Amino acid sequence: MVEGKMKVCVLTGKQKLEWAEYDIPQAGPGELQIKLEYVGVCGSDLHFYQEGCLANWTLDGPLALGHEPGGVVTGIGEGVEGFAVGDKISIEPAVPCGKCEDCRKGNYNLCKDIKMLAIPGERDGVNAEYCVHDASMCYKLPEGVSTMAGGLIEPLAVGMHATELSNAKIGESAIVLGSGCIGLCTIMSLKARGVSEIYVADVMDKRLEKAMELGATRVFNSRNESIEEFAKTLPGGGVDQVYECAGNRITTLQSCRLIKRAGKVTLVGVSPEPVLELDIATLNAMEGTVYSVYRYRNLWDKAIKAVASGDIPVEKVVSHIFAFDDCIHAIQYSLEHKDEVIKAVVSMVDKENKVIS
Repeated sequence: MVEGKMKVCVLTGKQKLEWAEYDIPQAGPGELQIKLEYVGVCGSDLHFYQEGCLANWTLDGPLALGHEPGGVVTGIGEGVEGFAVGDKISIEPAVPCGKCEDCRKGNYNLCKDIKMLAIPGERDGVNAEYCVHDASMCYKLPEGVSTMAGGLIEPLAVGMHATELSNAKIGESAIVLGSGCIGLCTIMSLKARGVSEIYVADVMDKRLEKAMELGATRVFNSRNESIEEFAKTLPGGGVDQVYECAGNRITTLQSCRLIKRAGKVTLVGVSPEPVLELDIATLNAMEGTVYSVYRYRNLWDKAIKAVASGDIPVEKVVSHIFAFDDCIHAIQYSLEHKDEVIKAVVSMVDKENKVIS
């Protein structure tokens, strides 16, 4: 087990990130100590930094951000089996209680006592050199799957949960609204499930180019083209599945207007606004179904296998890699250059910043 001090990037207030020195945490019973290698920069990190809050959570003290980690085991707590020092792992960031009704039903993502990384009042995030985590929520990575991909399993699991919840099927058609990281992971999940036509709308050309690279049938820059008008020209006047991945007022209202009769709308994006409108009249007329997505459950092994097999090339979503010493810059740059940053990751192994695509 590694002991000593470590660097941690801490959010101390709205738009205030600072470096701090913490003791390296020691693995307790049932836990692993992990040397972090890659941590994804998520939209929720950006919301917390910019606004000091997200949805129902408000910053109430210093908080390390980051909840998309991949790393290497450096210590093993009492009672843990199946892991060895040096194992590459992916971390599912939320630890449920395992005892409540939702946990017993298998819906552990809905556990009211869940402890999620980088959430005020729950747990610090992992923009740090080391962390400890419950071994039951750690997953070994097979040969050929990098720790960077291990960190990207988290957003991929969101996309996979959306497509599983809505039961997307081979031969169906879909529209994805928003082609940030979650939208792109949803596209890759749809492709892996055999969905034959995937149309994508966004307002940023670089993201739309990436969507085409990852298998979209056609893309629409909503500043110039109306995906609503296009959907009306499709057989049945819409698609089988719509995935709202932008989390904004316009796309949420638009979502119900894009399905064909008996189509499905899945709300994936997290909105900074507490209340958004749905076009219920259109939804009723179509006898449509609405699903809401909250994180993920029971998907980590499946997601890792999909990456290992090559079915889902998750690393292709990464556009920028920032060295850990530039963690503060990574957050700020991602906010200030949304038109060019598709997905940024913070690297504890790379010493220089890189632009991938």
